[in-house]
Amino acid sequence: MELRDYVRILHKHWVLIVACLLLGVAAAAAYSIVVTPNYVATTELYVSVRSGDTAVTGDLVQGTNFARQAVTSYVDVVDSAIVLDRVIGELQLDTSSAELGEQVEASSPLNTVLVHIAVTDSDPELAAEIANATGRNFADVVVNDLEKPDGEVASLVKIETIQPAVVPAAASSPNVPLNLALGGLVGLAIGIGIAVLRSVLDTRIHSLHDIGQITDKPLLGGIALDPDARTRPLIVHADPRNPRAESFRSLRTNLQFVNVEGGPRSFVISSAGPGEGKSTTTANLAISLAETGAKVALIDGDLRLPKVAEYLGIEGGVGLTDVLIGRAELVDVLQKWGRGHLYVLPSGRIPPNPSELLGSAAMANVLNALTAQFDYVLIDAPPLLLVTDAAVVSKLAGGAILVAASGATKKQELAGAVRALEAIGSRLLGVVVTMLPTKGPDSYGYGTYTYGVAHDLDVVFDGGDTRARSHRA
Repeated sequence: MELRDYVRILHKHWVLIVACLLLGVAAAAAYSIVVTPNYVATTELYVSVRSGDTAVTGDLVQGTNFARQAVTSYVDVVDSAIVLDRVIGELQLDTSSAELGEQVEASSPLNTVLVHIAVTDSDPELAAEIANATGRNFADVVVNDLEKPDGEVASLVKIETIQPAVVPAAASSPNVPLNLALGGLVGLAIGIGIAVLRSVLDTRIHSLHDIGQITDKPLLGGIALDPDARTRPLIVHADPRNPRAESFRSLRTNLQFVNVEGGPRSFVISSAGPGEGKSTTTANLAISLAETGAKVALIDGDLRLPKVAEYLGIEGGVGLTDVLIGRAELVDVLQKWGRGHLYVLPSGRIPPNPSELLGSAAMANVLNALTAQFDYVLIDAPPLLLVTDAAVVSKLAGGAILVAASGATKKQELAGAVRALEAIGSRLLGVVVTMLPTKGPDSYGYGTYTYGVAHDLDVVFDGGDTRARSHRA
């Protein structure tokens, strides 16, 4: 994916990401409240070697070097049982030396003769007492037990407390600011991960980039989502000033400039699957073309589930099937619709063999007769992946236009529809995207289409290939 794809993902799923971020912060806050606070008390000891009154500089250096070497071993003695058992007895603690050893941590800075003893406990006063008692008993064990020569001779090692432990005023853990920051980062990472994963697993068409991965044919138009499309499918006629109606006029503009290489201006409009808006797109496009004064013939070529007659409010009992079987003449079944030059050829009765009828010589004769008399012939055909009707009739027309619904049509379905047309040598002229969201990143993900702003597309011809570029109408 490209950078803009990640930006679109973040924009689209920002609510999810923010929710995960807040949940992470809330979880960290809850943990900080529930966990028992701990306090750390620290004492510092100095290790040296005794020297006589007549000691020379060399003796002092040797003693210091010995202390530095020995202190690394002394650090391991601090949390040993021999020291901690004495601490437990002195303070009368109800614990074992092993358990107490987990609370005690000893260290020595590099190249020094200092020993730091840190004790962690939920009771700040007890932590200070344990630290001081550990320091005293450690010094006693080393000086009087481990490093004391035989006889009455005093030990050469001397350990003194230079910084006794004091009662800590603030808890060392939990570190609330750090926990909140880490919780927020973890929540943010989880939110972004879920958003990216959902986008990767989502195989539906959402952006122009998605269509570009499937076909290099141009985007002819984008139609915004209208929740009331079922109740008012003919938006161009019902509400001419509606921004969605302007989208169909933009599609009309681009269709007028599509290069059909001198062939008939007859177009099969289909989709990969049902419910993607092909019939409403065909009907509204026909009405918008007729608004310009062009003579338009609209054929309901969906002989399995016809919708055009229902949308236009005309009688569809007699139509295309009657002409194809010779039961009626074409001129007798064409119905004028509206004030313009729009004529509708309904489907007629549903036949048992739609594919054979649509691919017959009679159908070719009907298209030839209509293209000779009309400026545009639009054919509403069944979905390509369900039946072969659209592919068959597209061979007789000047080209095919695919309708894909944003957020509904899957990439593999659109790819399958494109392959179905290419397999029989039909010419795909472009794609129309319907059901574009009115808000969010995908509302402008197809170029400059947004609900409430009308746009046209400049069509650029490059070596016979049709490309689309958007500009404001």
